Amino acid sequence: MPLYIKSVENLINEFRKLPGIGPKSARRIVFYLLNQPKKEIKQFSDALIEMKGKARFCKICFNLSEEEVCSICKDQSRERKKICVLESASDVAVIEATGEYRGLYHILGGLLSPIEDRGPNEIRIPDLVRRAKEGDIEEVIIALNPTVEGESTATFIKKVLKDTAIRVTRLASGLPVGGDLEYADELTLGRAISNRGEF
Repeated sequence: MPLYIKSVENLINEFRKLPGIGPKSARRIVFYLLNQPKKEIKQFSDALIEMKGKARFCKICFNLSEEEVCSICKDQSRERKKICVLESASDVAVIEATGEYRGLYHILGGLLSPIEDRGPNEIRIPDLVRRAKEGDIEEVIIALNPTVEGESTATFIKKVLKDTAIRVTRLASGLPVGGDLEYADELTLGRAISNRGEF
């Protein structure tokens, strides 16, 4: 016999699919939503549908945008000779919050992972190489999480750019090994950007 009515159980199961949401958190969220006015639930569902309908990836850097080209790529006041390489579009806000970086971005959309059959073509490395070689890029800053996959991806990027005049740097120490950029505080991340070194 199920613990909850079918509609509640279905929603709990949907929330459990989200990253970082276990069974207890999923139940808490669902029971919180059950106590909200219908108007609030409609706003929540409308926001989800609007996001899914409008959100897209920038055709240049693959950051989130509601237009073909994101606001950062359009901004002519940015340092256009630097590209900061990130794993995910969610990392852009983290770097921007430091106020230390004013260049462009390139979102890989993942990391190299032979186990998950994810190679360079699946994570937009060819797009990065093309941008770096075709543009007037002087520096590529690798800002990937310091995990095994992050390190192997960084090493691969350095290798494919080694025959160019492009300076390849990475974030300075200060980020814990195995940690995520998303959870780093702004001061630590700002120092890591300012004190980046050759890779």
